[in-house]
Amino acid sequence: MATIAVVEDNPDNRLLVQAILEDAYDLVEYETGTEALEGFQEQVPDLVLLDISLPGMDGSEVLQRMRADSRLAGVPVIALTAHAMAGDRERYLAQGFDEYLTKPIVDEQVLLDAISRRLEGRQ
Repeated sequence: MATIAVVEDNPDNRLLVQAILEDAYDLVEYETGTEALEGFQEQVPDLVLLDISLPGMDGSEVLQRMRADSRLAGVPVIALTAHAMAGDRERYLAQGFDEYLTKPIVDEQVLLDAISRRLEGRQ
């Protein structure tokens, strides 16, 4: 079973993602980017769902640090964010996120499809 790291500071959002994914994936949760990067040294996830607005270190910086780490560089990272202004999708994809999804999650199938696409061939 694939391991998905959920990096999200809002407990309600973590609970929702957990409800959608817990039957299909092993989930590891982190509240901050710093905690996530430390945890990734212990266990490299198969995929990361990464909030952009995190306390301390934002999701963009977490992504930069992952891409600079040879053990983490190839891990698919999906931006899961409330940032939904015009141009945000393109900006975050240009930063190196593999997918960009907005919160709140209205259609869970969109999330499941994005995860499926990114995990294909990695199992």
